[in-house]
Amino acid sequence: MAKSPNILWICTDQQRMDTLGCYGNQYVKTPNLDKLASSGVMFNHAYCQNPVCAPSRASFITGRYPSTTKCRQNGQMISKDEIPVTRILRDAGYNCGLAGKLHIAPCNPSVCNVMEERIDDGYAVFNWSHGSPAKHVNNDYHVWLRSEGQEFTSQPFENSNQVEIGMPEKYHQSTWCTNKAIDFISANAAQDKPWLFSYHCFDPHHPFDPPIEYLERYLTKLDELPLPNYKKGEQETKGQFQQNDYENGAYNHMKKLRSKDMSEKDHRLVKAAYYAMVDLVDRQLGRLFDSLESLGQLDNTIIIFHSDHGELLGDHGMYLKGPHLYDCSVRVPLIISWPNKIKATVTDTMVELVDIAPTILEAVGLPKEPGMQGKSLWSLLTGETDTHRQDAMCECYNSMVHHKNPSPYVTMLRTHDYKLIAHHGQNFGELYDMKNDPGETTNLWDNPQYTSERFILMQRLCDRLAFNCDPLPIRAAGY
Repeated sequence: MAKSPNILWICTDQQRMDTLGCYGNQYVKTPNLDKLASSGVMFNHAYCQNPVCAPSRASFITGRYPSTTKCRQNGQMISKDEIPVTRILRDAGYNCGLAGKLHIAPCNPSVCNVMEERIDDGYAVFNWSHGSPAKHVNNDYHVWLRSEGQEFTSQPFENSNQVEIGMPEKYHQSTWCTNKAIDFISANAAQDKPWLFSYHCFDPHHPFDPPIEYLERYLTKLDELPLPNYKKGEQETKGQFQQNDYENGAYNHMKKLRSKDMSEKDHRLVKAAYYAMVDLVDRQLGRLFDSLESLGQLDNTIIIFHSDHGELLGDHGMYLKGPHLYDCSVRVPLIISWPNKIKATVTDTMVELVDIAPTILEAVGLPKEPGMQGKSLWSLLTGETDTHRQDAMCECYNSMVHHKNPSPYVTMLRTHDYKLIAHHGQNFGELYDMKNDPGETTNLWDNPQYTSERFILMQRLCDRLAFNCDPLPIRAAGY
């Protein structure tokens, strides 16, 4: 009997869709992910289910929406009743490992002294590192640094308030994640059991702190980098949450990332640092892909690449993330490859990250878990169909602690032509014509010419919210 396929599941942190060469970015250097895209299916319209880490991650690992997993917010623990797809695979005979960030439980050092609390997640190897900065000094990455005679350090770049110089490539967290992945695959290559490895590096999440050698490539062409997508005064029509982050800085309080106080050079330097972090990840993934091939594992390995959510990067006058459902925050790269099994193509159909878990199960021949709400992409990957969803949905239910009075409860429905964002409890929202205003700078919510479209989209959003109710527990009888 043929061995079930291995799975290399790569999730970067806070990476926008438009940060790879294969997605049209002419500045980054991402040959390895570009090559992966050319050999698999590249999704142009993949959307996360929350623009914040923990809710998004809890969603895609279970195939269930944030409102269902009860992990709706950063700092909230996923329900112990949830069944991650990695646990299902473990029970089916897979050996599962992880290096880097998981974040489906509170990770603030005030409640997380060594590593985040775990449910039965299925990982036999769990090399945990929430991020690069030395907030969790006993996490596996920092333990490794000390074994190498190193301590985590960073320093401001020149006179920048926003950009830092991080660890050299040899001792970087992304490099450590790659080392751990190669060790795991090497140890499992000769085994009869199939394996899954979750590569969850912290890059390109802030702080913007690439190794100096990666930043230097951009310094000679800094003036060529485009400025953020911002239309002067646009925040005035976008609601309180955007106005707060514009006036007070990222997360409604980070003054050093207050867009309106930053010079054009500041904006471009942050973008350069962010791109440099993306380049570093690509370089490390190249090492990983080469090892996969040299170990004879490539042909029988499904490779999944995506991010948990995006990054504002100065667009709309804001940085980082928050209750903002622009495409730069919720539209993510997604590439799935399996040599000789998945036909290379590019698709514009709508998909959601909640669809990944049921896709994995169908790909390896396992039944879909009854509680899963996502829809398998398998027939799309094999070419049996070229359509999947007619719209994508995103939830943000008070997902971060920095906006209060009122707290943000925001949901989104995105079609190819329009995007509607409802600000619940405020009699306010956002409506964008995505064909004529792909940058989402002009809010049409109160434009009478779009009243009919707004009503239709509100009805569709209402339907999605209703259909997203938890399918569990399974009905046992008629009454």
